[in-house]
Amino acid sequence: MVRDGYFYGLGFVAVAVLVWATTESPYFFWIPLLAAAFFLWFFRDPNREIPEAPGLIVSPADGKITAIETVHTPAGKARRISIFLNVFNVHVNRSPIAGNIQAIDYKKGKYLNAMNPDSAIHNEQNLVEVAGELCTVSFCQIAGLLARRIVFNKRVGEWVHRGERVGLIKFGSRVDVMFPLSCEVKVTLGDQVRGGSSVLAMMAGPEGGELLAVVASEAGYIGSDAEPL
Repeated sequence: MVRDGYFYGLGFVAVAVLVWATTESPYFFWIPLLAAAFFLWFFRDPNREIPEAPGLIVSPADGKITAIETVHTPAGKARRISIFLNVFNVHVNRSPIAGNIQAIDYKKGKYLNAMNPDSAIHNEQNLVEVAGELCTVSFCQIAGLLARRIVFNKRVGEWVHRGERVGLIKFGSRVDVMFPLSCEVKVTLGDQVRGGSSVLAMMAGPEGGELLAVVASEAGYIGSDAEPL
């Protein structure tokens, strides 16, 4: 379980005890106790079986595939897969590939509904570039309508393993993954994926083209002319 779960859960347990001690009302006692149970469940962090085959890009989050598009970035065209996390999904985020963290770019912003395409440009977000052996893959933690905090536990220069836990987004949110067009997409719209274990795409071999590093820009990392796959 994520540490935040204990923080919120035990906090509401203390409130429940205080309510019982002051009112002895079972009705009011159960409200904070149910809230405690919810937070302990919400911040669960189950172990996942990480696929070991070379060249795989795994999902950085649990959720539903809501977009598979070709997008324009400062470095050129790239493939973007968007994953929507509802309040019932595990919200721990994982690295999609093994590699070195090349850049981390956090940006404050709005809290539009994560299903809204504009959320990828205007919402609070954290863009991370991971340079692997075959290509550089970027993933972006995007806060949603309810989310108010993005957590990322790694630093530039650190090595991460495929499927390694790297942070979380509290409550409803979205995670985008971007990678070279040469990679073969392995999911379709509407698929439910699991962080660290579901394969999103397979990288091309060394002959598949130059490495693509996707970086953030002041106007957001996604152009307005996204093209559906």
